[in-house]
Amino acid sequence: MTYAPAGTDRPVRVALVDDQPLVRAGLRMVIDSQPDLEVVVEADDGRDALRRLAVTASDVVLMDVRMPGMDGLSATRALLSDGGAAAAGDPRVVVLTTFDLDEYVLDAIRAGASGFLLKDAQPEELLTAIRTVHQGDAVIAPSSTRRLMERLVTALPPEEAAGPQEALAGLTSREREVLVLMARGRSNTEIAGDLFVAEATVKTHVGRILSKLDARDRVQAVVTAYETGLVRPGS
Repeated sequence: MTYAPAGTDRPVRVALVDDQPLVRAGLRMVIDSQPDLEVVVEADDGRDALRRLAVTASDVVLMDVRMPGMDGLSATRALLSDGGAAAAGDPRVVVLTTFDLDEYVLDAIRAGASGFLLKDAQPEELLTAIRTVHQGDAVIAPSSTRRLMERLVTALPPEEAAGPQEALAGLTSREREVLVLMARGRSNTEIAGDLFVAEATVKTHVGRILSKLDARDRVQAVVTAYETGLVRPGS
C-alpha cells in the first residue's frame, strides 16, 4: 500500500541515525519507496546527526541508541532541548531499539522522544510509525506499550518504580480510569468499549490527561502511570 502526500507539496522528511550502513540502506530502501516519504539525512552517530540536522531540516528522526561517539540518548536530549533549537525545523524522534535496551528507551522517552520502534519491525510498521509521529501522535502500538513499560518498571529501582503521586493529583476519577486502560495497552476504540462511551469522549479524556500530566504524548503519560504506581507490572 502506498500513500500520496496529504495537504502538502513535499514528502515527510526522514533522518536515519545508525552506525550500521546496512541498516541505514535497508531503512532508506523502504522509506524512499513511498511517494510521501523521503530520506534527507543519514548519520552514523549522534554527533554527526546533530551537525547534519542543524543545517538540513527533517520531520522525523529514526535514532539508534548504542552508537560510537555520541549515543542516541544524548543526541535525542540535544535535539529536543529548548524546543528543538539544535535542529533546523522541529523534528520528532523515534528510538530504534531491541528489548535489551529498555533502560535507554525509557530515558529517551523522558527526554522527549515520541516512542520506539523495534528493529525487527515489519516494513509496513516502520512506514506507519513515521506517518503517525509526523501527525503528532506517539508511535508505540498499544500491545507493545504494555510489554515495554512492564519490563522497564520491573528493572527500575523501587524508589523510581513508585514515584510521587502529585503528578496524578489533578486527574478526575474518570481520567484515572482512562489512563489505567491506556497503560494496559488499550486503544481509544477499546477504551470506549470498556467504558461504554463514545470514542470522541475518550479522545477528549486523553487530551486532558496529557495536558494535566504535561506529557508530550500518550507514551509519556503511560510512563507516568507506571512510575507513580497507578499501574503495576502484571496488573
